[in-house]
Amino acid sequence: MPRRKKIHTTFIDRALLADEADASLPRSVRRMRQLRRDIAEEAARIMATESQRNYRVAKQKAAARIGISSKLALPSNREVESALRAYQGLFGGQQHEHQLEILRETALKVMRALEAFGPRLVGPVLDGTADRNSRVSLHLFSDPTDEVVLDLGERGVVYRQEERTIRWHDGTHRRIPLLVTEADGITVELALFSKKDQRQAPPCPIDGHPQRRAPIAEVECLLAGA
Repeated sequence: MPRRKKIHTTFIDRALLADEADASLPRSVRRMRQLRRDIAEEAARIMATESQRNYRVAKQKAAARIGISSKLALPSNREVESALRAYQGLFGGQQHEHQLEILRETALKVMRALEAFGPRLVGPVLDGTADRNSRVSLHLFSDPTDEVVLDLGERGVVYRQEERTIRWHDGTHRRIPLLVTEADGITVELALFSKKDQRQAPPCPIDGHPQRRAPIAEVECLLAGA
């Protein structure tokens, strides 16, 4: 039996197919979908050009600028992230790729220095949506968590303490201590977790699924282009 020829669908093809699918929908639904796309694209532009990393704030600003009530169904964080990637792909170019490489190199340098605490890279620097004002975000694991504080003190590392409250998978809220420092002129935040938290990543702020976390070996592969 002859093999069926594999058909490759381009980005433009998918866009045309989506438009055709939209055309069969009621006008009100098509209008709502277009409004969601408009807000997502404007929110992405805000995040890319104004160093805004809070999806909710970016969407509310976008709705206000377009003149749409934020009480309407706003796009999901995932829709905004997709629009952000598209925006960076169109306007970021080599400059964006170069800045991302610098951030990842700094992340790897810090991770190697703190290897004893099982560092994991998370957030925009890992997923590729970071800009020049983004922090390098690392998760560290120790029992007790203040072992990291002692280690930085022995190294003479200057840092400040912050805290972030996150909603955990079971619906409870947890306060995560952060140590914020500088490396190569880049802000690095170290989130402190106990060793048991290595088994379950916290919810991703974008979609609530377990957050992607990359160990040293994976960051090395990213920098090597693998």
